[in-house]
Amino acid sequence: MKKLPVFTLGVEEEYQIIDPETRDLRSHLSKIVDGAKIILNEQVKAEMHQSVVEVGTNICKNVAEAEKEIKFLRTKIVELADKQNLIVGGAGTHPFSKWQDQPITDDPRYHEIVNELQDAARSNLIFGMHCHVGIENREIGLKLMNQACYFLPHIFALSTNSPFWEGRQTGYKSFRTKVFDKFPRTGLPEYFD
Repeated sequence: MKKLPVFTLGVEEEYQIIDPETRDLRSHLSKIVDGAKIILNEQVKAEMHQSVVEVGTNICKNVAEAEKEIKFLRTKIVELADKQNLIVGGAGTHPFSKWQDQPITDDPRYHEIVNELQDAARSNLIFGMHCHVGIENREIGLKLMNQACYFLPHIFALSTNSPFWEGRQTGYKSFRTKVFDKFPRTGLPEYFD
């Protein structure tokens, strides 16, 4: 009997940190991340903008395990934000906050990105969920990636959640992708050999 390939999963989510009064994005000055690291270790990190927090599951064996873990991470981030009198939101873009008002996290990696890409990096005030699939066998992985490319536009259509940007209706269902297009290595991948 042929052995079936083993897949693993990992999920990352980027959250908006929001002022409960104004509903504008607000810097958490690493307080949420620092508090979360005590409980969640490396499963939480600051992002380029100080109004963003990212979490990531451990490597999961199946969807049920990934779901349980991401729900736990969400709960912990919400609890920590509440202690700072902040709330947490999730969408591809914030509906009205301006990227020019958002401080950049003081980190050498982010300084390098901003230095290289300038306003393309500074304006990259977007949020997302990333699902990673670990595939043991490279050949199977390449075949699956080539087949998955056909479905990416369909998945994208189901996942749109960012029609607003800086207080305007953009005319797009996913303006997040327009913001992210400025970065290298974005878009649909080429066919893999």
